[in-house]
Amino acid sequence: MPTKAALERAYNEDKDLVNIAPNANPPVCKIMDYGKFLFEQSKREKEAKKNQRVMDVKCIRMSSTTEEHDFNTKVNQASKFLKSGDRIKVEVRFRKRTVAHPQFGEKLLKKFADRVSEVGVVDKPPKMEGRSFVMFVSPKSAK
Repeated sequence: MPTKAALERAYNEDKDLVNIAPNANPPVCKIMDYGKFLFEQSKREKEAKKNQRVMDVKCIRMSSTTEEHDFNTKVNQASKFLKSGDRIKVEVRFRKRTVAHPQFGEKLLKKFADRVSEVGVVDKPPKMEGRSFVMFVSPKSAK
């Protein structure tokens, strides 16, 4: 349909001529109430935003010399975060001369991963970043 005829038809129906696909050959247009279309589109976007859940990344820091009781407290906190649906960044920091023995931090992170294995899955295995070992754990999907 020629553009002029489409514009006249839209004017007679008291609606707008909206260009849907401008890159098509020939361009595709539609006769509609553009204000109503924008309102419905924003309503759909709000509904989609309401239904989505933002996943936070919680950080748990330990040192390579963390004792058993403190370690258990960190594991309990981590499992609580995982049950609520958040990801966890577990970090073992090395200070002063402890950086010479990174195997202790790696051992601690493997022990941590074993303890939270029933509620979480290791996303990224332990990796040395500067003066700390970092590991990411995400919650297990509910099936």
